[in-house]
Amino acid sequence: MITKDVTIKDVAAFAGVSTATVSRALSGDQRVREETRLKVSEAAAKLQYNMNHAARSLKIRATRTIGILAPELANDFFMQIAQSIENELALSDYTILLCSSRESFEEEEKRLQLLKERGVDGIIVFPSGDQSSHFQKVVDRGTPLILLDRNVEGFVSDAVLVNNEGASYDVTRALIQDGCRRIGFLGGDLKVSTSRERFEGYFRAMAEAGLAMEPNFVQFGDLHMESGYAMIKTMLAQPDPPQAYFIVNQFMHLGATNYLMGRRDLRESDIVFASFDEMFYAPLLPFCRYGVAQPMEEMGKAAANLLLDRIEGRERPFPEILRLETRLIKHAARNDSAADLPDVSVCT
Repeated sequence: MITKDVTIKDVAAFAGVSTATVSRALSGDQRVREETRLKVSEAAAKLQYNMNHAARSLKIRATRTIGILAPELANDFFMQIAQSIENELALSDYTILLCSSRESFEEEEKRLQLLKERGVDGIIVFPSGDQSSHFQKVVDRGTPLILLDRNVEGFVSDAVLVNNEGASYDVTRALIQDGCRRIGFLGGDLKVSTSRERFEGYFRAMAEAGLAMEPNFVQFGDLHMESGYAMIKTMLAQPDPPQAYFIVNQFMHLGATNYLMGRRDLRESDIVFASFDEMFYAPLLPFCRYGVAQPMEEMGKAAANLLLDRIEGRERPFPEILRLETRLIKHAARNDSAADLPDVSVCT
């Protein structure tokens, strides 16, 4: 038996109102009286009416869909922020389309075009690098766009960022205050704003303390585990390496830790790490003394609300650059020899 689909006319007849009133009530039009809205909602529920979102989008020229473009999807940091964005957008009945640029300008450009073809009302981007021409094309076509986590020089845009330079300065200072005088640096591609700003914070802390940066122990990679593994291996193979290192993100931290755990001649008390991205598993990483926790939930909420304000025409300054603060977290020493010491340093 074939059941006829319930139409908006059926809902209107059941509720005793016009089809226009049904459309306005179900779309959240504030001009519809509460009594009428409830009557329409009850009728739609009883008849099991499903709104044709595609047809509605054509009519009102909006899809209530937001595109999110991240460098990679297999990354806890990006995905936790994406989850926060989705949670916040759902409060306003928006959904998301999530895609990856695979850390490539060409792929990023393709995905932006795909999102535009899908008719998204706005886009939130974690930029893959320092190019902006493809972002400008999106904005020129009238689609609001928010940069998240990373900025792009020369591109005028709203952005939600964190205080990368200040946080890196603070975590490097913490190592210095523990007595560390030689601190290696495992960094990322300086074309990425977060990598560049974190290096600047490290550089400032070292310079203010009158400490030299040793070229052999300041290296830059691609922010992935393999890069962290290779860099710490190279550093420790050299004569008289430092015992303390600042690492710019979670994946390079994991890679470096993986290498050290394969070295049977090293104890947990021999090396100390300070790292950006305090993830839930950070306390399990044996060489980590300090972690920089980014406000991931707040970043997602801020980006979602800033974009919604742009879409719905609410007045805000432009461009609006939000810089959220981080938290510095210290992990207790886990090695047995240091169990009864209040503050253990391999650097003194």
